[in-house]
Amino acid sequence: MAGIKGKNTRPELIIRSALHRRGFRFRLHRKDLPGKPDLVFSGRGAVIFVHGCFWHGHDCHLFRWPKSREEFWRGKIGKNMERDRVQYKTLIETGWRIGTVWECALKGKNRLPFENVVDQCAMWLKSDIRTLEVSGDKTRATV
Repeated sequence: MAGIKGKNTRPELIIRSALHRRGFRFRLHRKDLPGKPDLVFSGRGAVIFVHGCFWHGHDCHLFRWPKSREEFWRGKIGKNMERDRVQYKTLIETGWRIGTVWECALKGKNRLPFENVVDQCAMWLKSDIRTLEVSGDKTRATV
């Protein structure tokens, strides 16, 4: 597990590269914010997390509970999910808008066209919508 990257993952790099090409400027992994969001758009009051479906327990075709060491993995992934909930709540309470792009939106059988994912992120960043969640075959935004 020491070899698993927590930041600068391939999905994160392609999302941030595409948004940068579209003129969005951001900071990376701000340590003073809960969860150290992958992308921080301070002027827009928005953050984007690019989450791996396995590590964050996403309910999609890319996530399966491991068959070995079940207790360990349920504890680890469960803690990750709880930590995400607390961090999101804290960010919302302090006025940040939160976007989440799930790995399944970028790969797997239900992936979305890449340009659609980037379009949705860009439209959300330009809006005042509070949250955005992009996952394979669906996108949700809430005011």
